[in-house]
Amino acid sequence: QVQLVESGGGSVQSGGSLRLSCAASGYTYSSYCMGWFRQAPGKEREGIASIDNDGSTGYADSVKGRFTISQDNAKNTLYLQMNSLKPEDTAMYYCAADPEGPYYSDGYYCLHTPVGYKYWGQGTQVTVSS
Repeated sequence: QVQLVESGGGSVQSGGSLRLSCAASGYTYSSYCMGWFRQAPGKEREGIASIDNDGSTGYADSVKGRFTISQDNAKNTLYLQMNSLKPEDTAMYYCAADPEGPYYSDGYYCLHTPVGYKYWGQGTQVTVSS
């Protein structure tokens, strides 16, 4: 049984930083994509960062240069370091796992859409005040 548990959310002022963690258990795939998504009230769930089993990363333009995704395979933990936070970053943040990835098209890549991500955590709230 795959389980993903996020932690590290909270309230910060604009310009501040947070580090989210996602502890994975029961996940034994040797090839995979892991992703961070977020969803603000009234908006669709947005893929913001991904990483594959080789450590290759991808970012949405909205967070590129401010957020960093990483993983510690020994601890089975995924991280999202968020710097220079803005009020528009306020959302529920989810980690997700896609055991079918990464995909190949002129290079390997992970999806940034919720479709294809089979396993999801319960989410952690991030609130950024101005």
